[in-house]
Amino acid sequence: MPIWQLLPSTRRKRTIIWQGKASSPTISIMTVYEKSTNFFLYYRISELNEVTDSRNEALMLFEDLRNKRCDMFLEGFRQITLKLKEMYQMITLGGDAELELVDSMDPFSEGIVFSVRPPKKSWKNISNLSGGEKTLSSLALVFALHHYKPTPLYVMDEIDAALDFKNVSIVANYIKERTQNAQFIIISLRNNMFELADRLVGIYKTHNCTKSITIDPKKFSADGSHPSPALPLNDCTNSSEL
Repeated sequence: MPIWQLLPSTRRKRTIIWQGKASSPTISIMTVYEKSTNFFLYYRISELNEVTDSRNEALMLFEDLRNKRCDMFLEGFRQITLKLKEMYQMITLGGDAELELVDSMDPFSEGIVFSVRPPKKSWKNISNLSGGEKTLSSLALVFALHHYKPTPLYVMDEIDAALDFKNVSIVANYIKERTQNAQFIIISLRNNMFELADRLVGIYKTHNCTKSITIDPKKFSADGSHPSPALPLNDCTNSSEL
C-alpha cells in the first residue's frame, strides 16, 4: 500500500493538492529554460563564429603585410648592399664593405652588421676602425642610401676632419658630380672641399659680433681678382655675395 494512503484524509488531500500544483509549473519552467538555453547557445555560438572569422581575417592581413614588408626590406637591403660595395671601392680605391643580417629569417629582430675591409687590410667591424676609416665607411653608406632613396637635403659637420688630402678630394668630387639631385650643406675647413662648392658662407667675429659673408667661387677669376666688397647687413651681420 502506498504511504500516502496511510495518512489521514485531510493531510492526504493537502499533500495531493500540493503535488498537483507543484508538478505543472515545473514542466513549463523547464520548457522555457530549455528554449532560453538553446537560444542563448545559438546566439553565443554565432557570435563566437563571427569573432573567430574576424580574427582569422585580421591574422591573414597581418601576415600578408608582414611578408610584404619583409620582401620590400630584403629587396632594398640587397640593392643598398651592392651599392655600398661600389661606393666604398670607389672612395677607398680598392677596399670592400658588407652589410649582413644577424638573423636572416627575421631581419627586424636582431639588426645589421656593418663589416669593412680597408685596402690591404683584413675584415673588421666598423666599430674597430680608425677615425678616417669610419668616416669613409659611413659616407659610403650614406651615398648608397642616397642612391636607393634620394634625400633632398644633407647637413654634414666636418666630415673631412679625419681624412687626408686625397680622400677629401675624392669625397668632394663625388658630392659635386654624383649628387645633383640633392643639396649638401657641409661645414669644412679643408680647401679642397670648399673650393668645389657652389656657394661659400664664411662666419667670423669682429667687435664681439658674429658676421657672415657669402661668396660665389665661380665669380672669382684665375688671377685672384674679385668684384666689389661685401655689403653689410643689420644686427651685427655682414652678408654679401661676391
